Amino acid sequence: MPRLSVVDPATTTGQVREIFDGPLKGKHLNIFKGLANSPAALQAYLGLSGALKDGLLTAAEREIIALQVGQSNDCGYCVAAHTVLGKMAGLSETQTVEARLGKPSDPRHAALARFVTALSEKRGFVDDAEIQTFREAGFSDGHVVEVIANFALNTMTNYFNHVNDTEIDFPAPPTLN
Repeated sequence: MPRLSVVDPATTTGQVREIFDGPLKGKHLNIFKGLANSPAALQAYLGLSGALKDGLLTAAEREIIALQVGQSNDCGYCVAAHTVLGKMAGLSETQTVEARLGKPSDPRHAALARFVTALSEKRGFVDDAEIQTFREAGFSDGHVVEVIANFALNTMTNYFNHVNDTEIDFPAPPTLN
C-alpha cells in the first residue's frame, strides 16, 4: 500500500490536472499518481524522460539501462514496468532478462550493460579504459552523457518507488534463475 497520497487524476486540479489531461492522458499509472504530490517532481520526470527520448540512445538501449538499474536497485515496480516498455521498444523477453542480469547477448547491448554496471558500482568514478571500451563498441561521448542522464532518471524513479511503496500496475516480470 502506498505510503504517500495517491492523487486521483479525475479529481485533481491546477497544474497536476493539466499534466494528467496533457502529456499523461491515458497514462494514469500509479507511479505518476504518487509523483503528482509534487507537480515540480512530476514535471521534472516528464521533462527529463521526454528530452532523453530525442537523444542518441535508442528506445531499446534506454530500456536496457532502466532494467539494469531497476534490478540493481531492487525496484520491483520499475523492473515490471520496463519489462513491458522494453518489449514495446523491440526487446524480446529473453533480452529483458539479460538486461536485468547485465549480460546481454548482443555485443553493443553488452558494452552498454558493462558501462552501466561500472557506473553503478563505481558511483560514476569509471576509469579511462571503461570509457574507451564503451567507445570501441560504437558509442560516442554524447552516449556517455546520455547513459548518465538515463541512469539518474531511473535511480530517481527507483528511489521514489521505494519510499512510496508504489503499487505495481504492470504484469510481473519473468523471475531470474
